Amino acid sequence: MPEALQTTSTAAGIVLQTADLILRPWEDRDRAPMAAIQGDPLVRRYFPRVMTYQQVSDDIDLALEKARVNGFHTQAAELRHTGELVGLIGLGRIPDFIREAIPSRPQVEIGWVLSPRFWGRGLAPQGAAAWLDYAWSIGLAEVVATTAAVNVASRRVMEKIGMQYDRADDYQRPTFDGPHPARAHVVYRLDNPAMGAMA
Repeated sequence: MPEALQTTSTAAGIVLQTADLILRPWEDRDRAPMAAIQGDPLVRRYFPRVMTYQQVSDDIDLALEKARVNGFHTQAAELRHTGELVGLIGLGRIPDFIREAIPSRPQVEIGWVLSPRFWGRGLAPQGAAAWLDYAWSIGLAEVVATTAAVNVASRRVMEKIGMQYDRADDYQRPTFDGPHPARAHVVYRLDNPAMGAMA
């Protein structure tokens, strides 16, 4: 996978640039287009429900705060050559109520949500690979990714970036209120290769 071409820090967070993407902190101009993405039933088919503009706006504010506290969180992903918002890609500390549902209690996950207009172009694995490079550069020992067991496309991205499915960590996602086809979730994981080399 291609590495990030450039990494810079700003007051609001990290900026990673790849061949096709700029992965950057959220800005006010992202609220409406991200709300359109998260309000799309196709995008949200493996989530409990679609999101409202206010929910997305609140999530962006929370992401900015978490980036300030933790040093990273999910951020905006835009096309490098056009400035169009592709969606979100990034790292995040897993909330305690999610960690408690996963047998191994992992700490940090990587995730992505992209507009259908940009599916199938290799942008999710490209952006995720850049974030993994950043994760290793700051000394994280492991990063996981989770998704609905039935989400074949997302699982394929995880495999493309070198992550391995850990069957022992299958779990029921607590964000679903009751029975749902996407409630059964899987975990993929990847260790920091530098730490493996030192072991």
